[in-house]
Amino acid sequence: MRRLQHGFSRLTKSHLLSINFQRFSSLSFLCILSVLSFLSFSLLSSTEDKQPPVASDSVIRGVDDLPLEQRRAFLRGTLSDWRIDTDKQRGISPPPIQKPYSPDAKRLDLISSDKFTVGSMSVRDAVRNRRSRRDFSGAQFSLEELSYLLWATQGISRLDRDQDGKLKAQYRTVPSGGARHPFETYLVISRVKGVTPGLYRYLPVEHQLLMIKEDLGLAQQVMNSCYGQGFIGSSAVTFIWSAIPYRSEWKYGSIAEKLVAIDVGHVCQNLYLAVESINSGVCASMGYNQKRMDDLLKVDGKNEFVIYLAAAGKLAKKK
Repeated sequence: MRRLQHGFSRLTKSHLLSINFQRFSSLSFLCILSVLSFLSFSLLSSTEDKQPPVASDSVIRGVDDLPLEQRRAFLRGTLSDWRIDTDKQRGISPPPIQKPYSPDAKRLDLISSDKFTVGSMSVRDAVRNRRSRRDFSGAQFSLEELSYLLWATQGISRLDRDQDGKLKAQYRTVPSGGARHPFETYLVISRVKGVTPGLYRYLPVEHQLLMIKEDLGLAQQVMNSCYGQGFIGSSAVTFIWSAIPYRSEWKYGSIAEKLVAIDVGHVCQNLYLAVESINSGVCASMGYNQKRMDDLLKVDGKNEFVIYLAAAGKLAKKK
């Protein structure tokens, strides 16, 4: 390639110097320049020297585009005082604690936490027995069991409001930096007694299930989006948590992303212990195709995106 360019450079210089401009009209000279320019562009555009296309600002990049040091930087957090540069400090109102939904949407009441009869195992035993379990039977969860698992992972134990009814504070069953709770819980339900299989979203304020769509084949789609992990396809319920980062960014600015990653671990650990306490199994996974999972939930992949998931079910009998 370099030899061609060098030869071409010598050719163009020698010939241009030897051209008798008086013998050519200005039009002929322009034609020669056009040909030379085209040949030069063709040589420089050779596949040997092509660079990868530069992504536009609208393209959402993954961490694989970042060098190692930058990937680790978010785990360390900021070295400056993040408290002075937040939307909370600017007096901007906080984002809602729950995504809105249509009042006409189909909703299913869950069992209230004060009526639970399941989950009586001691904390000590649940912690000691906790394992990732992937061998599920074809048995169903009861609605009470599902209600208990949702309450244990994102349930609201108390809401404080001011005199105008405006929310002041929320207290959930899991910790979250500044009580921001930047997650929505989606459920792919396959086997829950009395619940039509399909995609749902948990409404923690109302303690209800919001139906998004009925779909008997959704579990298979999720499994395919998780690179064929069989235990996901055979689960009774798959919990899929999406992150809405701005809920944490509003208060914590540049350290919010670190908090979101920590907080989702709190949520999933509660699920593990709650599932163990009803003698069932669960296994978490980050092994999924990000775009396919975001598309499945119909989230934009920018302001809301899938961050973690876990498949749960009744345990298969040991052989």
